[in-house]
Amino acid sequence: MRNLLIAGGRVIDPASGRDEIANVRVVDGKIAAIEPAGQQPSGAGQGAGEFPCLDATGLIVSPGFIDLHVSLREPGYEEDESTATGTLAALAGGFTTIAAQTDTSPVIDNRSAAEFVRLQADRARHCRVFPLGAITKQHKGEELAEIGQLVQGGAVGFSDARHPVANSEVMRRALEYTRMFHRPVLHFAMVPELADGGVMHEGFQSTRLGLRGIPAAAQDIMTGRDIALAELTGGRVHVMCVTTRDSVSRIRQARANGIAVTCDVAPHHLLLTDDVMSSFDTMYKVNPPLRTRDHVDALIGGLKDGTITAISSDHQPRALEKKQVELDVAPFGISGLETTLAVCVTALIEPGHLTWLELLARLTVGPAAVLGLSQGTLSVGQPADITLINPGSRWTVDAGRFQSAGRNTPFHGLTLTGQVVSTLVDGEVRWSRP
Repeated sequence: MRNLLIAGGRVIDPASGRDEIANVRVVDGKIAAIEPAGQQPSGAGQGAGEFPCLDATGLIVSPGFIDLHVSLREPGYEEDESTATGTLAALAGGFTTIAAQTDTSPVIDNRSAAEFVRLQADRARHCRVFPLGAITKQHKGEELAEIGQLVQGGAVGFSDARHPVANSEVMRRALEYTRMFHRPVLHFAMVPELADGGVMHEGFQSTRLGLRGIPAAAQDIMTGRDIALAELTGGRVHVMCVTTRDSVSRIRQARANGIAVTCDVAPHHLLLTDDVMSSFDTMYKVNPPLRTRDHVDALIGGLKDGTITAISSDHQPRALEKKQVELDVAPFGISGLETTLAVCVTALIEPGHLTWLELLARLTVGPAAVLGLSQGTLSVGQPADITLINPGSRWTVDAGRFQSAGRNTPFHGLTLTGQVVSTLVDGEVRWSRP
């Protein structure tokens, strides 16, 4: 169904600032027109033919969401996730485009590995998948990966996933080389020595619970270094999963000074604080860790003023048996694709921190700009990658019904607001809620 009329929905397109009740006309899988609600399709354009109607009354019609870094785990960790299950989970979460992380085995540090990601995504035929390439070979932080070859393999950015590039000279060279190819470096800003062995935020709660903490300074110091290197080299740094008050402040100042630095935030860091760690539930164990309320407030402030331009699910699926162990040895991570929208609505829209236009900008044009993608807009002529949202739907998270193979979520049993109804890629309905 590549010719379609999506009728009567609230069309929100952050790229153009559009927010109105309208019809979206799709011809041959592309956006053909956005017309006043109630107007019949004009039939302009070759092959327009008849227009099957998709009633969007009461729904938000948004550009398909874009995620900057998603762990698909294939190859090497298929017990956690596969390309097929991960991309289906992306559709269920409203994401039509994702960037695949490099934390596979073997690492995506060469052209053939990047091409494998694209091949598996083509076979799955769910959402669009662009590979990221490793910054360093085997994530060891010692020798740069084949940057040019990875670009030829389709890499839209470079990341060592959860392995910080601690060597500043290596990071400098990475920024210089990636600048030549107009690609960003997506970095996990964390000083390894300060974070080693930590399981939660270092503060009152970690002291009370007797758990080793990860101080906010571990992110702040590395963020400051990355900003300095971006200024030195002219390269582009993107800080993944910013969580601290001082990091937000430093990034805000750097952007004001014209330095090419961007950042994203994960939904769970906006809704949860380190108080939940008193349950010793491994589902809350994430890296960077859940912080205190003052840090959460700073993150929300960064979203409001445009310092934080993107929201990423930070999808880190884990087989349940890996999480059902002691807190100290359990792996970090949350399976986040299918709860991203609802957590953001609950944390940001309901309290009045952001408007729908502002939230959807952080899920569409914001991440698209980081990776230099043309997706994330409802502009005429663009592929019809569209997400339909029921903004007022109240639903209870049931991890057992996830499309993802990773059921590791702290939100199981929690009632949230906002739900994806359907997801279209190239004008085709690739997923609809049962």
